[in-house]
Amino acid sequence: MAVSSTRASSKPLIEKRSIDYIPEAERHGRLLSQFTLWMGANLQITAIVTGALAVVLGGDVFWSLIGLLIGQLLGGGVMALHAAQGPKLGLPQMISSRVQFGVYGAAIPIVLVCLMYLGFTATGTVLSGQALGQLFGVSDSVGILIFASVIVLVTVLGYRVIHFIGRVASILGVIAFVYLFARLMSQTDVGALLQIRHFSWSSFLLAVSLAASWQIAFGPYVADYSRYLPSKTSSVKNFFAAGAGSVIGAQVAMILGVFAAASANGQFAGHEVAYIVGLGGTGATAALLYFSIAFGKVTISTLNSYGSFMCIATIISGFRGHLNVTRLQRLVFVLVIVGAATLIALLGQHSFLGAFKSFILFLLAFFTPWSAINLVDYYCITRERYDVPALADPNGRYGRWNALGISIYAVGVLIQLPFIATKFYTGPLVGAMGGVDISWIIGLVVPAVLYYLAAKKWHSAVPDQLILPVEQDTVDAQPSRAGRVQAV
Repeated sequence: MAVSSTRASSKPLIEKRSIDYIPEAERHGRLLSQFTLWMGANLQITAIVTGALAVVLGGDVFWSLIGLLIGQLLGGGVMALHAAQGPKLGLPQMISSRVQFGVYGAAIPIVLVCLMYLGFTATGTVLSGQALGQLFGVSDSVGILIFASVIVLVTVLGYRVIHFIGRVASILGVIAFVYLFARLMSQTDVGALLQIRHFSWSSFLLAVSLAASWQIAFGPYVADYSRYLPSKTSSVKNFFAAGAGSVIGAQVAMILGVFAAASANGQFAGHEVAYIVGLGGTGATAALLYFSIAFGKVTISTLNSYGSFMCIATIISGFRGHLNVTRLQRLVFVLVIVGAATLIALLGQHSFLGAFKSFILFLLAFFTPWSAINLVDYYCITRERYDVPALADPNGRYGRWNALGISIYAVGVLIQLPFIATKFYTGPLVGAMGGVDISWIIGLVVPAVLYYLAAKKWHSAVPDQLILPVEQDTVDAQPSRAGRVQAV
């Protein structure tokens, strides 16, 4: 613990690493930071709105709460399995896709992930702009621009600042949510709402899908925020720290959304931020709640922007053949990413955004199979035995294109299409399922089974052990063994 604290205190405020391997000498942090980061990222207004949808779209309170919890646990398990990869590999999440898709082939799912997080950033920016507009007495557009400026600053500062923001957001979130729950309980007969029970499979599965999809969406970048932890960090403890923070935070937020929507008499939809703040009162209390909502969105929007930066840098580095990204390049990437999200938010804050959100939810179908393939490969096929330096070499162990991974990924995407239910696209079998989108279940199970069976037979040679880049202090101490890699 003391060593970890010393390491952390010696690190610069502005992160110098990007998508390159994190040497052991620069590792720092504690598992508590994983818990607080993901709790803070989930105690926010979008999670409240997501939970409310379970009731707005026809579910009752009791079974919606049960369905949401089941979905949190299922999706949170997938998310946490990705988180556990960070300390072992010392790399951002999406680079590991090169093992399954090839150095060039990994760009296929990464491009789609970039689009999805661009959309998530834009939709979050709209809600935050509303809160800041109310807080400072300015238009929503000005609020959007203020929020975007904050996101650029925090994203450029990087890993340590993001975790600090997560700790603050978790504290503010807990205080705000305790207060809002207390006010809600004093204004609503919660017991009466829980007594109304009309179970239907379609509404129940909708609640499960809402929560599970919410959690699974963190998969493509969750390891980005655990990669600085010491490599000896327990994978099991990391799994529970990140998973518990995300599941607890999201479930608490969605419970508030369920009760708020059930007691709103139709006033919640379309006025989400104002309605939630209205539960707490007016004047100074309302101002503090608006600030809490905006600050809560800082965490998740920064995660989206930072993750998008990592994805874009990963795509470019794959074709350039190395993993180094300068600070100037980092700033340019972040400005482009946040600028694009802000433009979408400004243009779509009144009408276009609803359709755009449906398009983004449609994109979820494109990375659920990626998650299944990545996890099966890491835990069941290679069993953590990656050749990290080869991830930057198109002519190396993993090659340019991996036909096995790409073909199963394509099957995983296509097989979901009949089961997708969004305004942007609705599959032909959705009606038979009562209008419920179960594509995420198909997208996880089918590719996982196919990849496991195929990889057992046709997977390329797996290293005998995890291979990491040689760190400079190791080379200096043992010059006779200096080389490209260090096996551990």
